[in-house]
Amino acid sequence: MIIARWQIDARFGHKQAVLDSMGQWYESIGTKIGWSPDRVRILTGSVGARESTVITEVELDSLSDLDESWNKLANMNEHKQWSKDLEPNIVSGSHRWEVYRVV
Repeated sequence: MIIARWQIDARFGHKQAVLDSMGQWYESIGTKIGWSPDRVRILTGSVGARESTVITEVELDSLSDLDESWNKLANMNEHKQWSKDLEPNIVSGSHRWEVYRVV
C-alpha cells in the first residue's frame, strides 16, 4: 500500500477557496478515477507548518494504481479546467507530489 501526497500553498487570503476547490474536485473528479472518500483526506498547516499549506493524501494499493490515475487525469477536460480555475488561488511552483510506502 502507498500514500500519495500532493502539497500546494495557497496564496494569502485564498486558503478557503483552495479547500473548497479541493473538496469539489474529489466529489466530481476524484471519484471518477476511483479515489473513494474513505481513502482520501485533506490537511492544512497548523502548528509547526505553514498555515497556507494544503495537503491532499490518497491511499492506493500500488504505484501502478497511482500511474493509472494520473493517466486518466491527463485525458480529462474537466480536470484541466479545474486546474486552470485553481491556479489564481495558489502560489505558482509550490505544488509537489510525495509517495510513501506503508510498512
